[in-house]
Amino acid sequence: MWKPLIERMNNVKIKNKLIFAYIFIVALPILGIGGVVVDYFRQSALDNAIEQTTNNVERVKNQMDTMLRVPIDISNKLLFDSRLSDVVNTRYTKVYDLVVAYHNYQEFQEYLRLYSEISAIRFYTTNNTIQNNLEFMKVNNEVRDSKWYQTAINSRKINWIYRNDIEISETKKLSLVRKINFTDYTTNGVLVIELSQSYLNSILSAEPFETMILDHSGYVVAAKDITLIGKQLGDPELGISTDLQGKGIYERDVKGQLSNIVVDEVMPDSSDNGLKIISVFANESIVRDSNRIILIGTGLLVLILCTGLLFLYLISHLITRRLSGLSRQMNKVGTGDLKAVSHIAGADEIGQLSRKFNDMVVSIRTLMDQVYESNERNTRLEVSQKEISFKMLASQINPHFLFNALESIRMKAHIRGEQEIAYIVRLLGKLIRNNLEIGMKNTTLQGEMELIKSYLEIQKFRFGDRLNYELLIDPQTKAISIPPLIIQPLVENAIIHGLESRENGGLIIIRTLRIDQDIMIDVIDNGAGISDERLQWVKNSLQVNESQQGDRIGLRNVHQRLILSYGATYGLHISSMLGEGTQISFKIPATTD
Repeated sequence: MWKPLIERMNNVKIKNKLIFAYIFIVALPILGIGGVVVDYFRQSALDNAIEQTTNNVERVKNQMDTMLRVPIDISNKLLFDSRLSDVVNTRYTKVYDLVVAYHNYQEFQEYLRLYSEISAIRFYTTNNTIQNNLEFMKVNNEVRDSKWYQTAINSRKINWIYRNDIEISETKKLSLVRKINFTDYTTNGVLVIELSQSYLNSILSAEPFETMILDHSGYVVAAKDITLIGKQLGDPELGISTDLQGKGIYERDVKGQLSNIVVDEVMPDSSDNGLKIISVFANESIVRDSNRIILIGTGLLVLILCTGLLFLYLISHLITRRLSGLSRQMNKVGTGDLKAVSHIAGADEIGQLSRKFNDMVVSIRTLMDQVYESNERNTRLEVSQKEISFKMLASQINPHFLFNALESIRMKAHIRGEQEIAYIVRLLGKLIRNNLEIGMKNTTLQGEMELIKSYLEIQKFRFGDRLNYELLIDPQTKAISIPPLIIQPLVENAIIHGLESRENGGLIIIRTLRIDQDIMIDVIDNGAGISDERLQWVKNSLQVNESQQGDRIGLRNVHQRLILSYGATYGLHISSMLGEGTQISFKIPATTD
């Protein structure tokens, strides 16, 4: 039954469809119920205004109860958080240990991510080894003498205080302030959870009348009119007297107008103080608003009926023209023109369809460019990887002869009791074999570090006490996949250019650390360092795409291989101080084969 009717409607032109829609959906319903609604609205608007205000205040109170429950629950959890206790009460002798502790303790950030009701969580402690990081704050004299801190220290319950820390911000915010005792350490501190000002304001933004939230001292902590935030009850800008005692409805003169003031209170659980909600409306505005709404409604009714047909024709014309334009651009794409662009504006479905069409064309072009770029990058990476093998193969005389000779030398040294020489010769053989067998396949970071350790042991045999090294390897990084010979050239560069001129005390540190989804690798030396001019020259040379003939496998090769392997955001970062040393760092994605 419905299918033939739907097919017939689909064959009707859009203009005629809109006329039918106007008659049956707009004109007839409005004419039928318009008169009834206007008469009913006139009578009920006045009665509902006062009741609405009281209900609105009750709703704001419920929303505040819900909002305040979030920081209360968080503070209750932190009250028994043993990890927080350990972070706050540990005596840190090294900055690195403190940084690691901060990095590992993410509860504050997790709460901020989960709950939009709060904007900051801070813990104030007297532990002198703590460094301020906007989450853990060391109590100084100014904080210790502040009224909010003294209130928290001397109270066993939660306090709601309109406060700020001048060292962090000049803006005051309503905050949960609570003392936390650590029984295991017989110490304490003060937890501060700042409520989100935007969230507080959003609770009041939709209120029809002026509504405010005040703390126990009479300060406005949130208001529909945000210019009133920070004012105190009794301020001339508020125009509200201070004789409002407890919950109820008061009739007062506010800014020269007789007004009704609805007052309610919010007293959260386990709190020493609470908040006060005040909503103000002028008696005259209730009647005036009701009359204005009736006039506006009547005017709109007449306007809709008089101008509906005129707009109907205009809308149908606009829709047809825009659809035709979009169809022409689609035909161009169908013929292979990927530069076709639809210029149809608007936020309706046709405008959205036009933007999606443009996005689709751009995506097709981008995909084609990415395929080409990916093929080009893979080709360059393959050439770069093979370049290592070719340069190593150039040094091959006869691998079997070389390994047999080294093994003979090692055995001779071992027989004669030269254990150190035998050990170094074995490392040298292992190092040369690894270099000769290098190929396109990635290795693991642990395998690369074993190669580097062999290389450093040989260099230490050469330099003696002039060279020392440290391998600080994060256990989480050992199985990470890494291109071969990506770190060894950096170590070689540090020895040749940084430490060869030192007579003693040379130190190389190779450090790996997992940070989220990346692995950070640092090669640090305390050698001669690089001047600013030379450092800038080295950084510029990393951007050269082709190495000149005769260049060794060095920084440029490593830098370009990193970019080819992982993208333009990866590569070497070099920092140095003349006479103090050099640090070369890079990161790779934390992936395994």
